[in-house]
Amino acid sequence: MSRLEAKKPPLFISEPLTRDAVSQSLSLLSGILKSSYGPAGRLKQLHNGVGGCVCTTSQSSALLGHLSVSQPVLRVLTASVQNHVSRFSDCGLFTAILCCAFIENFRSLNVAPFTVIKISKHLLSLCMDYLKSEACACRVSVDFSNVETLVCLVRSILTSKPACMLNKTEVDHLTMLVLKAFLFTVPCHVETNAILGKCVIVPVKGTRVVDSTVLPGLLIEAPEIQLGKPLAVKRTGSNAIKTALFSVSMAGDGFNPEEGTIAVHHGVSLEASELNELLNLGKQLVKDEVGLVMCQKVMHPCLKQYLKENGVIAVDRAGLCLMEPLGRLTGSKPMASIHSLSLGCYGSLKDLCFESFASKHFIHLIPEDTVICSLILCNRSETAWDELKRVCETAEHVLQLTMKEPLALLGGGCTETHLASYIRHKSSHLPANTFKDLDCSQTQYQLVSDGFCHSLETVARSLGHNNGEVLTDMVYGHCWFVPSGSPCVSNWADLVSKCGCGMNSNTKDLNWRFLQGQSSSPIIQSCPKEPSEKVTDLLTLECFAAKCSGLQVALETANLILDLSYIVEDQN
Repeated sequence: MSRLEAKKPPLFISEPLTRDAVSQSLSLLSGILKSSYGPAGRLKQLHNGVGGCVCTTSQSSALLGHLSVSQPVLRVLTASVQNHVSRFSDCGLFTAILCCAFIENFRSLNVAPFTVIKISKHLLSLCMDYLKSEACACRVSVDFSNVETLVCLVRSILTSKPACMLNKTEVDHLTMLVLKAFLFTVPCHVETNAILGKCVIVPVKGTRVVDSTVLPGLLIEAPEIQLGKPLAVKRTGSNAIKTALFSVSMAGDGFNPEEGTIAVHHGVSLEASELNELLNLGKQLVKDEVGLVMCQKVMHPCLKQYLKENGVIAVDRAGLCLMEPLGRLTGSKPMASIHSLSLGCYGSLKDLCFESFASKHFIHLIPEDTVICSLILCNRSETAWDELKRVCETAEHVLQLTMKEPLALLGGGCTETHLASYIRHKSSHLPANTFKDLDCSQTQYQLVSDGFCHSLETVARSLGHNNGEVLTDMVYGHCWFVPSGSPCVSNWADLVSKCGCGMNSNTKDLNWRFLQGQSSSPIIQSCPKEPSEKVTDLLTLECFAAKCSGLQVALETANLILDLSYIVEDQN
């Protein structure tokens, strides 16, 4: 068939960052991300324009997942941030805002992109060396034998997303639940290659947040359960409950016509033959003293009734996501066939019971020793629950990362402003051979260094959404937020009480400056690791691994985009 129209040649776009359309799109994306950042961030409602569900969120994973981005430059940026979030779950908005700030600040410099990239990589190495050194004053050690720092870390994550709609009591309650759930997943007997367990989130919507709870073991929803009846389950001689787990359908639909032609003798019913196979399977399970049969898919009603009559509890429609935790919990190996059983595939349970939350009924599987637990997560509305689920999953992942690297960074913009102050201090004391090694002048290095520091401070300023002033002190390099409507005074100590992370209190000799403009910051002294008064129960903390990765991803992505000379776009 001939073409209806001639094939169009590809579109070549040279120097894409100089195009107005790209600049406007980048500025728009940056504005959306900045306005969503932090505990006071503004919520966004996202929908596809032709119907479907509406997502209300301020989380980077949801924002970038629902935004339709057409500009190739922005697609590179969003894909890079999404990849970071898929690996670390946290600091997505930080990474995206910082990347946009790097691009905006670096492209305005009268310095060749190649030189900017070399200098910025050197500045990044200074940051990473400092963050990983014992002298770093914007990080804290996390002691897993002391719950205070862990509480601060989890609370900071929960309060960073306003769409969860939590009050202080609910935040405190959920903080302890998330910590408790995480500790359930830590093996009691540590081996050489210890593997953390899993926390399964069970949704209960339309109820109070404080009704949320954590239970060891697994909850499987079972709407057919009648709570009034006594629980009778078949047990082995050792009083344990033998379990069997099937990943194949047990609904009697094993013969699939799409797989080919089946020759059947006259008078033979496929359905009856399949049902006989299922009932023979049930007899074998009863003979093997199995007390609980679980199926990923659907189970035939006749088989369920037969098992019930013989003291065996049957649970179907468990779903794919529960198969792995069910296998770890019971020791059962999922069986993919109903025609052959192996004794080695069976598992066991210590006990099971029925539980009820709101209008939902569950079977609670209680193991002898487990690293699997269930977090029954409640919230008043579906929108708030969806956001809360993502936050709790992030908190669990952050705790896992922190266990591998027991460090945290100060939040509330203090790490960004402190790093900016540190880089200004270091860049003004570099040996002369540094500029020779980087093949740049001292002026060029200073320009890029200022752009680097202004980008970090842009992230800190993004936390202020109330039109109040944002300050940094000249002693510790921390970030301070002035309430909106406050008068401009010479002594800012009268208006601010704590820095963004909560570590430092206001004193007369801190000397503040505005986090605005292009003027360089004065050289500051190093800040102490701990304040004069210990306030570990009030600190705002962030994940060390996620923040370090976000810093690297932001700069590497910005450098990649700055180095773009052409975009070749197919128009067909």
